[in-house]
Parts: sequence; structure tokens; C-alpha cells
Amino acid sequence: MNLYEDIIAGKEKLSLIGLGYVGMPIAVAFSKKIKVIGFDINSEKIELYKSGCDPTKEVGDEVIRNCAVEFTSDERRLREAKFHIVAVPTPVKFDHTPDLEPVESASRVLGKNLTKGSVVVYESTVYPGVTEDICVPILEKESGLKCGVDFKIGYSPERINPGDKVHRLETITKIVSGMDEETLNTVASVYEIVVEAGVHRAESIKVAEAAKVIENSQRDINIAFMNELSIIFNKMGIDTKAVLKAAGTKWNFLQFEPGLVGGHCIGVDPYYLTYKAETLGYHSQIILSGRRINDDMGKYVAENLVKCLIKAEIPIRHAKVAILGFTFKENCPDTRNTKIIDIIKELSEYEIAPVVIDPVADIMEAKREYGIDFYALEKTSDIDAVILAVAHNEFKNLTKDTLDGLYNLSNKKKILLDIKGLLNKRAYTEPEYIYWRL
Repeated sequence: MNLYEDIIAGKEKLSLIGLGYVGMPIAVAFSKKIKVIGFDINSEKIELYKSGCDPTKEVGDEVIRNCAVEFTSDERRLREAKFHIVAVPTPVKFDHTPDLEPVESASRVLGKNLTKGSVVVYESTVYPGVTEDICVPILEKESGLKCGVDFKIGYSPERINPGDKVHRLETITKIVSGMDEETLNTVASVYEIVVEAGVHRAESIKVAEAAKVIENSQRDINIAFMNELSIIFNKMGIDTKAVLKAAGTKWNFLQFEPGLVGGHCIGVDPYYLTYKAETLGYHSQIILSGRRINDDMGKYVAENLVKCLIKAEIPIRHAKVAILGFTFKENCPDTRNTKIIDIIKELSEYEIAPVVIDPVADIMEAKREYGIDFYALEKTSDIDAVILAVAHNEFKNLTKDTLDGLYNLSNKKKILLDIKGLLNKRAYTEPEYIYWRL
């Protein structure tokens, strides 16, 4: 019997290394069909999973409680598995160069516990060449085994969209690749156990790696174009959302909107591609231009808030500003690489310390990473300006009466920055409101 057949028969196990927003849902999906070991170095996270708690909110507490994943922080248990999936973050450093430490560290841990006959598949987003040129040597060094002889490798980029309950592992076509035809067949067969949408067999590992980074780079560039249009139309006194609604009536107009581009994918992946290009002597023109625009949008929002305060004749220094939403995207507790922090940092230059409200965000993570404490909406009052920053479901249903109750009644005007364009702007007009959106 081959490895795939052994896995199906329950004779071999699959391991998932890295149980975050991507890895945990993968482990849970596979556990419905085969034996799965879920490994993470964070023992506190493992204990949460064991207790039936899903801190990511990706699958929910009940699913975690009833799933068959063998959660562990004991790396030695990886020796029980023959098919390994590595799904750890690949962030960037302060200078926007790739930070490969998480994937390198995961490779070291796995290498120490790798057994003959194993297949290792990386899902972490990387630039072309990382799997074969960086990860394989680490696996070989730590295991004493030879790639291609004692173990095989593949790459299958993650496409899970955190917080998205429609586009899931099972419903998204999965790109798979392997170092040779036999490995490709094994990797494809294993993923086909859970991926109902089917798989696409890339012709090489580098092709699969490249496909992933351009997916998010393309989206980043399109959003950057929308953000640039927003800046231009704002100067013209034209509502960008109205323009996009009109342009969107053409059949081939791409439906993108301006916004803050954060998270650990779209705002990060382009830098992996441009980094690799620069090592080959090519300096990106379009990709980095888009990144610069998107990276500056937090500052742009803060500057427009200050202009609104001046227009409303409200003192800027120590102005009371409420920010509704802190996570990098709607309905997701993840605050990593959120661009809301850029707004907060810029406002601090004007000696404004905003009140941040987010009923969805991971409270401990926000405190640990940014030193941010959250406030309750119902206990917030006497506010000079409100920034509706994240399109959480909780905020989509806010009524005008609720928003009116947040403001300082002694001010002549209420300032409202609706970054996501959630509200009907006709309800928030002069002379009562100063309403602004991207």
C-alpha cells in the first residue's frame, strides 16, 4: 500500500504544524476523514483547543469540542505521522524584508522528528524557492535524512480567508505541487480527501509558490488603485463610492473598493515577491508603488480627521475620538498587522488618544501586541469624532440614534468618518454632521 492508502486505512496519521487561523481549520477538516495530530508550540493555545475553545472563531467552540484532532504541544508526537502540513505565519520585518524565522523554526522542529517515508507539504506563503532552497536543507540537517530518498516534499499554498464562512478549505480549488510525479499524486490525493472543489496540479513547487504571492499582490495593487482614486476624488469633492457604483455597471469593471489593507496576507505577501526580484537585480515598479499607497492610508485617514476637527472648530489637542473596530478585517478577531494602529499612531502625533471599541477583537492579543485596551460602546459618550473603521456585523446595524448618543452635545457638529462606507451618507449630512468616507 502507498502512503495515501495507508492514511485512508487509518494506518498512518497526518500532522498539522501551526494551529492558527489557517492551520486549525485544516486540521479539523481532515480529522473528519482521517487521523490527525495538531501541533503548535504555544501550549496555552493547545489547552484552549483541548478545552473546546476556538479563540480564532474560525470553526467555533462546538466544532472544536467535537473534533477528533489530537491537539499537542509535544513535538515528539510528530513522529507518529507520515504526512506533514506546515502552516505557520510568514511575516515581514520592520524593513519589509521577509521574516522566515517561523517557517525555519517549524522546519527545525519537524526535522528533529521526521521519519523515513514521510511527505512534507508547506502551506506558508513564501517567495519562489524557499521550500526547496531553505526548508529542505533544514529538514535534512535536523533529521539526518536525504530529501528525495528518505522523504519527499511538496507545496500547497493556503487560500483560507479568515472570517469568511463561504470560501473555506473545502470550497476553494487547492493548488498542489510536489518534487516529482509520485509526490504530486500523493499530495493531490490527500488534499482531495477534504477539498470538494478539487485540486489544480501545478507543474512545479516554484510555480505553486509564485501563484500564491501574485494572488495577493494582484488584489493589493487593485485596492491601491481604488485608494489613489479616493484621494483624487476627495480633492475634487466627488464621492468615490458613487463613482464606483456608476462605473460598476460596465460588465468588465473590476469590483474593488478603497480601504485599509492589513492582515498577514495582502499587506505582506507582495513584499516577498519584490524581495526576491531585488535579489535578482529587478526593482519592482507597480507592486511597490501600490504598497506605498496602501501603507500610507492610515495616516491619510488621520489627517482627514484633523481637517474635520478644524472645520468643526473643535480643539485638536486631546480631542475625544472613538474608533469603532480594531481588527485587520471584519468579523475576525485577528489584530495582527492591523492598519487601524497606523491611525492611532498618527493621531498620537496630535496628542489624541482615541477610545477604541471592538467587540470581536482578541483582547489579549491587542494588549500584548499593541498595548491597546478596548472600551464598551454603551459606556462611551461625550465624543468629538467617530471613526467607523471595521465592517463588523455589530457595526453594520448601528442606528443613527445610537451614533448620536456617542457625541458631545455641546459641539456644533458631529464628525463621522465612515471608512468602509457602511452608512447611508444622506442621513449624516450638514449642518448636523460632517461626514467623510474613502
